[in-house]
Amino acid sequence: MIPTRQPEEIQAPAEPLLSVVKGQPTAEELAALTAVVLSLGGAEQADADKPPVRHWVRRQQLRLDPTPGPGAWKRSRG
Repeated sequence: MIPTRQPEEIQAPAEPLLSVVKGQPTAEELAALTAVVLSLGGAEQADADKPPVRHWVRRQQLRLDPTPGPGAWKRSRG
């Protein structure tokens, strides 16, 4: 059985992402503008979620295992 939504569960439409205040853009122009605006917003979150792994990636590519011992903390720097 598929659950159905009750009237109180239906949300009101969200505010528009963009609004045209002057001129009459074509559908293609609006699509291009929307794509640019959405791509700018998504880049910030993707960078924030990504941990800094530059050093470990380099060590993995060179197949270098961490070596314990005196001065190991100095060698662990990238």
